Amino acid sequence: MRALDDTEIETPETTASSPFLHTGDLAAGAATSQLLLPGPTRVPPWREQLTLRGVAVAAALGTLLCVVIHRLNLTVGVIPALNVASGLLSYFLTTAWRAAAGRLGFGRGSPFTRQENTVIQTCAIACAGLAFSGCSASYIFAMDRKTYELVGPDYPGNRVEDVKDPSLGWMIGFLFLIALLGPFAIVILRKVLVIDYKLAFPGGTATALMINSLHGEKEADLTGKKVHCLVKYMGLSFGWSFFKWFFSGVGDSCGFDNFPTFGPEAFKNTFYFDFNPSYVGYGLISPHIVNCSVFLGSVISWGFLWPFITTQAGDWYPDNLSSNDFRGLYGYKVFVAISIILGDGLYNLVKIFVIIAREICNAQSEQQDQLVQALQAHFFVFFSDNKNSKPLVDDKLQTEMFFKDSIPTSFAVSGYILLAAISTAVVPSIFPQLKWYLVLACYFLAPAVAFCNSYGMGLTNLNLAPTYGKIALFLFASLIGSSNGGVIAGLAACGIIMSIACSAADLMQDFKCGYLTLSSPRSMFVSQLAGVVLGCVIAPLMLWLFWTAFDIGNPDGEYKAPFAIIFREMAILGVEGFGALPKHCLQICCAFFLASLAINLLRDVTPASASRFIPIPMAMAVPFYIGAFFGVDMFIGTVILFVWQKVNRRDADDYAVAAASGLICGDGIWSIPSAVLSILKIDPPVCMSFRPSSASR
Repeated sequence: MRALDDTEIETPETTASSPFLHTGDLAAGAATSQLLLPGPTRVPPWREQLTLRGVAVAAALGTLLCVVIHRLNLTVGVIPALNVASGLLSYFLTTAWRAAAGRLGFGRGSPFTRQENTVIQTCAIACAGLAFSGCSASYIFAMDRKTYELVGPDYPGNRVEDVKDPSLGWMIGFLFLIALLGPFAIVILRKVLVIDYKLAFPGGTATALMINSLHGEKEADLTGKKVHCLVKYMGLSFGWSFFKWFFSGVGDSCGFDNFPTFGPEAFKNTFYFDFNPSYVGYGLISPHIVNCSVFLGSVISWGFLWPFITTQAGDWYPDNLSSNDFRGLYGYKVFVAISIILGDGLYNLVKIFVIIAREICNAQSEQQDQLVQALQAHFFVFFSDNKNSKPLVDDKLQTEMFFKDSIPTSFAVSGYILLAAISTAVVPSIFPQLKWYLVLACYFLAPAVAFCNSYGMGLTNLNLAPTYGKIALFLFASLIGSSNGGVIAGLAACGIIMSIACSAADLMQDFKCGYLTLSSPRSMFVSQLAGVVLGCVIAPLMLWLFWTAFDIGNPDGEYKAPFAIIFREMAILGVEGFGALPKHCLQICCAFFLASLAINLLRDVTPASASRFIPIPMAMAVPFYIGAFFGVDMFIGTVILFVWQKVNRRDADDYAVAAASGLICGDGIWSIPSAVLSILKIDPPVCMSFRPSSASR
């Protein structure tokens, strides 16, 4: 492909076909390519997209988000997606910055562009993401003395030697050693996930559409209607989320989120519609095959597999275990879901490198565009819904900008190797239980995990980094054993894998957002690294303030740190090895792993007319662990889109993404006042709950 100079360019006003698209319809790609970019639009060089003003705003916003994430992690343990909220807050903070500077006589500074807005959002999320992953209270507080005492000194495998209290010094040092590797682990695959596979990344798409609407020229007829549609559904979603809050009570058993839509028996198996506008929005943005795959996974897991295994309680596993005990049903859920995800992710990862290696060996691809075409000729495009769709106006420009200012592969690979070598040498000085060769093993596994998590986020918008972290915890704890400090070593390995998996998926989602806002990949990558560096200081500092100011871990207090005990018990279980898993768990996992490989192979060898109906294993795996309600919500979204397309195909193509983005944005923005209400200890006034009518007699 023709290289572009580092100068501004103008958006074309005529339709141009992209050399990177197949002739078949890429439903996800077609949908997410609809930018709100009317008329000629200046695209600044990548250096102009990075500003000191932007870094300052990102640092302030990252600090705020770190506080919110730590607060939620220590109380309810549930963290909402904050990309949309971050994009909106970065817009208002930067606009306020420019207005204040102008009034104070310093000048308003350079114009605030959509590209700078995207870069600020990327930096802030990279910073706050460490509070969710590398500096997560779940695994750090699982090491401390309070959690050791709560589990009980008499608990089998719970040793006083396996205690490491939080310290600002080792937390900051540990994060600097592990957090920077995530972006380097995945950046070389950005073209595959964003361009070739055309993954939807619903959160990134919604954020991009919102940023484009904030910066766009609203005079153009269609664009103005899209903006109106976005704002309308954003308001509806925000208002609905606010309305739901009044009935959600205290705890997690009240409100519309626990509405037994299909009856109490189905509700017990998580088959219900929870009225979540974000998940319905994901269904509107994601291709039909993804949504149907998620729903099929819900039916297989919660309709048949888990109810069957539940009937074996007392035989396959003890029937008196908690819902989060790996020795019971929870162990099946986590390991079976991960088996499917790894089978799908590893199959696609190996396929990518085999194709690239074959093209290099055959000397058939010397130019970048030829290599991409070779990849596309071999990749199966699983997002096809009909054969008559055409590339949209902005596709070519988006692709040109995405390939401009690229990050050299040699730089990414050498950077990862160098950082991994430094970390391998130094991490054992912080955690002596985690030997250097085990740290090195983490970094051999990390790229595959990063790809799997990014791929899964592209399909479903769910970040499963904690799930991968739990698997690493169990694996490394079992390798080291109890007497050699397997509990602390497993928790440290969990932090490494969580950090890399999370930051890689966040970066890839931000690449999707940047692709749709015409932001330079190089500015996005530099912004991600800057955010990680900020997060290495801000995230542990905020956690340390919580640790010193509040009674963390008190079961009767405000900051219960609910997952700290769970993570420590998982580590204790891990030192007992895979033999501690429930009966037949490994056999079932192997069966689903092989089935995942077989389905992927079947998708590749069958004709496109048939393979477009074969489900995607990665999407099927998510409800195995999350619950069937997620599949129900996304399926409702896809039914709405299907009916809309049948009634008025043109309107659906023009406005579906805007409507879906509005639903996602409104619910995402509600997370900010919701967090503020939680911090101020303002509880919902009503707890709406349900029970069978027979219970009233």
